[in-house]
Amino acid sequence: MYEPRIIDSILDELMPGLPAILLEGAKSVGKTATASRRARSAFHLDDPADIALLRADPANLDRAPAPVLVDEWQRMPELWDRVRRAVDAGATPGQYLLTGSAVPVGAPVHSGAGRIDPIRMRPMSLAERMPGHITVSLAALLRGGRPPLDGETAMVAGGYASEILRSGFPGLRNTEGRMLRARLDGYLENVVRHEFPEQGAHVRRPETLRRWLRAYAAATSTTASYATVLRAAAGEREPPPAKTSTIAYRDVLTQLWLIDPLDGWQPTGSELSRVAKAPKHQLADPALAARLLDLTDVDFTAGGRGVRLFGQLFEHLVALGVQTYAGAAEARIGHLRTQGGEHEVDMIVERGEHVVAIEVKAARTIDDHDVRHLSWLAGLLGDRLVDSIVVTTGPRAYRRADGIGVVPAALLGP
Repeated sequence: MYEPRIIDSILDELMPGLPAILLEGAKSVGKTATASRRARSAFHLDDPADIALLRADPANLDRAPAPVLVDEWQRMPELWDRVRRAVDAGATPGQYLLTGSAVPVGAPVHSGAGRIDPIRMRPMSLAERMPGHITVSLAALLRGGRPPLDGETAMVAGGYASEILRSGFPGLRNTEGRMLRARLDGYLENVVRHEFPEQGAHVRRPETLRRWLRAYAAATSTTASYATVLRAAAGEREPPPAKTSTIAYRDVLTQLWLIDPLDGWQPTGSELSRVAKAPKHQLADPALAARLLDLTDVDFTAGGRGVRLFGQLFEHLVALGVQTYAGAAEARIGHLRTQGGEHEVDMIVERGEHVVAIEVKAARTIDDHDVRHLSWLAGLLGDRLVDSIVVTTGPRAYRRADGIGVVPAALLGP
């Protein structure tokens, strides 16, 4: 059964006015399922029969009843320009839906700017996994006024650990245990053995790439330098990968939408002049990071080796959701860290002059120490900071006496 996605409401708004929309994101995030529900005609370019049909007569695309889905368009890049030309010639609103899980390399295609409008689709957020639980809206926080916060959830740290491991890929959510681990392993192995070569990248030593991926996963939700990640990728008896190799790894993983870092926030005003630009490292889904690190639910229990990593992966899970909610609210998101590292805020969501600051704490309760960076930022931004919240693993949403909100991750949504 199809599980409704936040991006559905975005498509409801955009398709009546835009002739061509591109859904882009990593494989298995649900692009095809979402687009197929809106299409009257579909060409799936991972199907040799559909490719043969369009190669024999590309005009089949123009004759198909609209909306027309072109699934995995990057496998036949010449169709991009055909759609672009159709838009220039007066294509009707909602005529084309394209999906893509990779940026084609070396294909001489026009950018599509002003003709084909891209929308990023990510794995399922907590709000999409648990519909009906949301009591705190990011869009409402962005409007200002510090609305009242309420709501209660039965989710505890163990539940969030399970959600990290289960992943936000819709097709994997009905599997568990060894079967789930095998499917995540297969996903990652497909990236190494097939996706890299399809992007024109020859991986001479696949194990070196796997080690680098594990090192990158261990740096989840940190701003560790790429040199640090590189050193961590060294084998027991082998030197770290060459810098040129890891640059190529990052480029290809970016083209495959498998790296989804949080960039450093660049303030539009003059309140902050010395902020770090280094990104916070994150993969497309925290389940991929957990699998690369060979973590299971047992590892997240007291004394398990995953306890230290739970905070990083919980922040990744929250960030996955906030990026989705921010996209629905037409806001941009980054993280804030001063150059000296004296102050850090996990997420800054900005729309126009309105800023919402978000800290993430993998704890049931918080104290004044946990909100010190939010209080510091409020002193700098003044009225621009319309709200501040701490996202926790606790049971209830409420506001502290200082106005800072405390919100369980399971209750936060678009």
